[in-house]
Amino acid sequence: MKLQAPVYGYKIFNPDWTCRDKQYTCPGEFKEDVKSMLCGAGMHFCPDLKDCFTYYPNNQNNHCAEVVALGEIVQDGNKCVTNHLQIIREIPWDEVLNHVNHGKGCTGVCNTGNYNTGNRNTGNRNTGYRNTGDRNTGYCNTGNRNTGNWNTGDWNIGDRNTGDCNAGKFNTGICNTGDWNTGDFNTASFSNGVFCTEEPEILIFNKPSGMTLRQWRDSRACYLLNQIPFMFDAWVWDYGMTDKEKEVHPEYKTTGGFLNVLDISDCCVRWWKSLDEFDRDVIRSIPNFDAAIFKQITGIDAAKE
Repeated sequence: MKLQAPVYGYKIFNPDWTCRDKQYTCPGEFKEDVKSMLCGAGMHFCPDLKDCFTYYPNNQNNHCAEVVALGEIVQDGNKCVTNHLQIIREIPWDEVLNHVNHGKGCTGVCNTGNYNTGNRNTGNRNTGYRNTGDRNTGYCNTGNRNTGNWNTGDWNIGDRNTGDCNAGKFNTGICNTGDWNTGDFNTASFSNGVFCTEEPEILIFNKPSGMTLRQWRDSRACYLLNQIPFMFDAWVWDYGMTDKEKEVHPEYKTTGGFLNVLDISDCCVRWWKSLDEFDRDVIRSIPNFDAAIFKQITGIDAAKE
């Protein structure tokens, strides 16, 4: 989109007042005998100061200046390019930070909270990025006082916790130092209990299995079963279609077939048929294997013939 001069904006320069191998001065006026082309020819700037930090790091050794475009101006999104640029004045960094943050006392950019040293925080006193809570030192937290990443609870020092006061990872309970707990105050992992120090034995086919959840997830049977979700879509060629499918999907005449969206039972049965007898025996060797329960859940008749 072409704009009519003058257009005021902002530009970041390297510590030596260069940009894209061109030397500038402040103040100064610069012309280029080119047709303005974004990312091609001309001198770039942003109408909104905060958008400059999409292209340049928050480095206080750099220079930030007010500019005005006086020549041919082209804009695309949040940046512009011109062949005639005037540098008006340098902006001190404390003024830059006040301009790009809606809060106060921030040394980062694009914060709406206060006293943040990271970027794009909406809470207060954060040193990480994209936090919506307060006093976070990690990234992408929506709770408060987290030092890890991607937490939605409070006072977590691990990662991806949705509970509170967890030091582990992936906890939905509270005060866990282990990982993957849905219960509380556990130092073990994969526990839905309270004050557990050992990983619990899980039920398989409604009976105690002698396995922990970690052992199950490390097993070949679990690996094989995890392949089922990747089989929900299947392309059926015209020579394999039923008469009813051809009636419902007349487009097969030009496409050569149709995309069949399978339900979970269809997927399980197709998956079972894809296994060799060795891997079928791996499934049958799951502790407490019960062919009737397995068929009830998956639709697969896994009874040994």
